[in-house]
Amino acid sequence: MWLRIPLLIAISLAVGLAACAGLPEVGPSTEAPVGAGGLTVTSAAPAKATFNPFSDGSGSAPGGREVIQNPTIEQVMATGTLPERSLGRADAAVTIIKYASMTCPYCRRFQAETFPVLKREYIDTGKVRFILREFPIGHQSGAATIALRCAPADKYFALYDKIMAQQPSWVSQEVRHDPIYKVAAQVGMSRGDYDACQQDKALIEGLRWVKDRGRTLGIIGTPNFFINGKLVKSVIGIKEIREIVDPILAGRVAQR
Repeated sequence: MWLRIPLLIAISLAVGLAACAGLPEVGPSTEAPVGAGGLTVTSAAPAKATFNPFSDGSGSAPGGREVIQNPTIEQVMATGTLPERSLGRADAAVTIIKYASMTCPYCRRFQAETFPVLKREYIDTGKVRFILREFPIGHQSGAATIALRCAPADKYFALYDKIMAQQPSWVSQEVRHDPIYKVAAQVGMSRGDYDACQQDKALIEGLRWVKDRGRTLGIIGTPNFFINGKLVKSVIGIKEIREIVDPILAGRVAQR
């Protein structure tokens, strides 16, 4: 059931409005202009030969594109060619969608500090369905995102957890595949599969759709969230999640 989220949550804009964008990601910021958040498929290629699958080629800033104001549940839940990666019951009362860049330190902090409690108290108990949507910002993030989608569905979240936990070991300004592969190998991925996925243009196009759709829905950086259809452009912790989710579960929020 989709319900309206109360407006009583006053999350500090100074802390979380922008979140992560672009390398090096050492502090909050909004997304870089379109075209700056792409991926070099082969690091040996010269700059003029760079394939940028996460750019729409418009050369315009994200703020210049059409953004759906107050999107419907159907619009938020629309999918492209790639299946959603989710945890929890499909019919849970609350759905939380997290948009994440693999190189975002705030996404890493959420995964380390907030997600374990969220999973234990809400996802594993059937109260929340959690969906992770990829929003790569930066070339190395793009390569790591493709590697993540190469993992089998039953290993996707295990690999995401390892990518976040080991983020300092593989983040760089350039595309460096070896350190990313070292993480992916920990869930059984072969180097052949890894390299093939990095060249899989259908997969890359599917991931580009996810990111472009996120922009259209108003995503400006990472982590951003949809909670039962309400966009939260903030870094949030378990306290904020409880303040939003518990009233919904208690039936105190009017249906949207």
